[in-house]
Amino acid sequence: MAGDWGSPGELLERAIRALGENGITVTARSRLWRSEAWPDPGAGEYRNAVVLVETQLTPASLLIRLHAIEDGFGRKRGERNAPRTLDLDLIAYGRTVSAEPPILPHPRAAERRFVMGPLAELMPDWTDPVSGETSAALAARAPVGKDASPLVRP
Repeated sequence: MAGDWGSPGELLERAIRALGENGITVTARSRLWRSEAWPDPGAGEYRNAVVLVETQLTPASLLIRLHAIEDGFGRKRGERNAPRTLDLDLIAYGRTVSAEPPILPHPRAAERRFVMGPLAELMPDWTDPVSGETSAALAARAPVGKDASPLVRP
């Protein structure tokens, strides 16, 4: 669901630029990855990427800022896992582990190849602070989004 912002890839590129415009410094980024929509493959393909950032924001403030960027791109919150224009998730914040919102690391990221694949591209040896497993190992066996694969060009 790209809305008025072009293709899903163009929307994601604009969202990545919006991070910098909102005081969040992008230090590295993965290629764009494609995957069938999840949980409803009939909703079209998704585009995903992982970016590494530097910020002085706390995890809670960072998530608020991410939600504001989503809102700027027409995100409407409703049913869980429903199609949406943009979904910016906070996957991890250093080695922080938190059971309080925002829950860190993201509680379902390790199950999703469309998250762990791009993360492993950037940081294959990153270890989940809860399981101790690397992003590469998690990507290899992630049960959700098994079709996820990198696009040749971002």
